Amino acid sequence: MTSLLALTAADGFQFPVYQATPMGPVRGAVVVLQEIFGVNRHIRSVTDGFAAQGYLALAPSTFHRVRQGVDMGYSPEDIAAGVALKAQVEGLPAPGVLADIQATVDHAARQLPSGKVAVVGYCWGGLLTWRAACELDHVTAAVPYYGGGMTQPVEIARRPKVPVLAHFAEHDASIPLQGVEAFRLAHPEVALHLYNASHGFNCDCRSAYNAPEASLALGRTLSFLEQSLRQ
Repeated sequence: MTSLLALTAADGFQFPVYQATPMGPVRGAVVVLQEIFGVNRHIRSVTDGFAAQGYLALAPSTFHRVRQGVDMGYSPEDIAAGVALKAQVEGLPAPGVLADIQATVDHAARQLPSGKVAVVGYCWGGLLTWRAACELDHVTAAVPYYGGGMTQPVEIARRPKVPVLAHFAEHDASIPLQGVEAFRLAHPEVALHLYNASHGFNCDCRSAYNAPEASLALGRTLSFLEQSLRQ
């Protein structure tokens, strides 16, 4: 079952959240953080997929503070628009969109007896997932996929407060392997995996989609969530 929620951050800002609820018993909660294309068909599908695995899954609109109703595809024009929107959000005064992610995590935690919530994000959402693991409260575990910017020195300097499983791609033109290795050396506590794929390999709406590697990464993610969110 899916629904659209309106949540309120600590500063009073209200934003929409796409929620998918399992049909059976709930095993935990997963907050899904979007790419630079909004809570689009792919992100809704990913959220539905976690619900099908038994998780209460929520995808907040992390563009809502700068533009409402973003739902784009993957054309060059969409990429340019997404990059511009990301820059606007990244330019907001702190804590910026992290306040919305915190409100989503808190809402999810209140729905569960265990209060255990993982954050999983893709591309820019991967970077936000890493920040959530390091900065936010009530996060139990985090899974960033090819987080753009995660391997920059300012992000490597952060320290996670929870277990992290990180997925990177060997042929990612936007995340050089040198940076991935620097991240690995700085964070031996992070379970880091490299895939024979390109940036966006998990997204079946993109030409970079790599079904075998996406399946491998998903299997690792689900195992990690099962261990981390066990009631």
